[in-house]
Amino acid sequence: MKRFMLLFIMLFSGAVQAQLTIQISSGADNPTRIAVAPMGTGGMALAEDISQIISNDLEFTGQFAAIPRRDMLSFPQSEAEVFYRDWNVLKAEYLVVGSVQQRDGRYYASFELFDVLGQRKLISRTTVDGTEAQLRDIAHHIANQVYETITGIRGIFTTRIIYVEELKTPGSAKSRYRLMLSDFDGARPQMLRESSEPILSPVWSPDGRRVAYVSFETTRPAIFIQEIATGRREQVTNFRGLNGAPAWSPDGQKLAMALSKDGNPEIYVLDLITRQLKRLTNHFMIDHEPSWSVDGTAVYFTSDRGGRPQIYKVNVATLQVERVTFDGEYNARGRVSPDGNSLVTVHRNRGPFMIAALDLKTGRTRVLTETDHDESPSIAPNGAMLMYATRSGGKGILGAVSLDARTKVNLPSKQGDVREPAWSPFF
Repeated sequence: MKRFMLLFIMLFSGAVQAQLTIQISSGADNPTRIAVAPMGTGGMALAEDISQIISNDLEFTGQFAAIPRRDMLSFPQSEAEVFYRDWNVLKAEYLVVGSVQQRDGRYYASFELFDVLGQRKLISRTTVDGTEAQLRDIAHHIANQVYETITGIRGIFTTRIIYVEELKTPGSAKSRYRLMLSDFDGARPQMLRESSEPILSPVWSPDGRRVAYVSFETTRPAIFIQEIATGRREQVTNFRGLNGAPAWSPDGQKLAMALSKDGNPEIYVLDLITRQLKRLTNHFMIDHEPSWSVDGTAVYFTSDRGGRPQIYKVNVATLQVERVTFDGEYNARGRVSPDGNSLVTVHRNRGPFMIAALDLKTGRTRVLTETDHDESPSIAPNGAMLMYATRSGGKGILGAVSLDARTKVNLPSKQGDVREPAWSPFF
């Protein structure tokens, strides 16, 4: 029996009621049919339905279609109870079965994965354990193993997202701004910071322990770094003018940013250890929205030095600049995929703002979204999906889309407008 221990990060703030909901609008043309049988509990009531969470996780990717529980002919809990004919009738390709036990205040979820068509076991009995508060973590962890075994791609179900929520004050033009943290699917929201002034551009550190963002709580926009677990904050810039768009280097030791302290917005890099500041660009037009290359040798940024906003790249060592995007009249907020092969941008070509992906090898651009006012793309750490901000029904919501554009998911908030999503690294 393999056994996995879950690490639970206790946050300094309590849970809040508002959370995102999931609305899957489209998926793959021929999704893989999978059955996740209800886990046996021996009559024990659980605070979370582990099997349903696993199904929801897999369906979120658009690559899977979960067979409804009401259609299942049996509810096996172990290999001895699995009869492949029951699942062949339902055209299931894969089957997950398992059970949950409680001992000494901990919950132990054991599961197995079967290839129905091949009539073979893919994952032998494996146990994941945690406290009652970690039941969702247990489910996400199991979903990760199932997803990776079937697809060969690492699962993102134990990752988290950070986003900004704006709450209108009734009878007033003023708003409250909250920096929120949740599971990747919007569940278990936590408030990291609340302010009467705007919060912008949150971005995770590579180790997932800190977040950098822009706050207007001082007399000018300033960049802060905040520890996720403790809430301890540090203001790292206080220059006159613009202090914006922080971006962590891959090693977590530097922040690229846009500063106008010398008159014009330019790209700078701040060494967080030595506190030395290095200027990377020097142009009379506006340079902003930096983002690092995967190997840390270059910084992508948005500039209108060619007449319209496009993505450029500057070598950190030589300061040599080259233009990257040419397709479309507008490309901004560039983000490189984890494998370094794609550049995701906010893209426009005589129409609304959409999210697009540029293949850095072939130069081909693929439009990923079809809505209007799409912005702030953030790529999942496995490179399979990205999250972005958009609008629906007059409200700001979050959307998710696969990099092949086949799967689209909306995550509206139950209250307020949400924007500026940032997908965490793997923990």
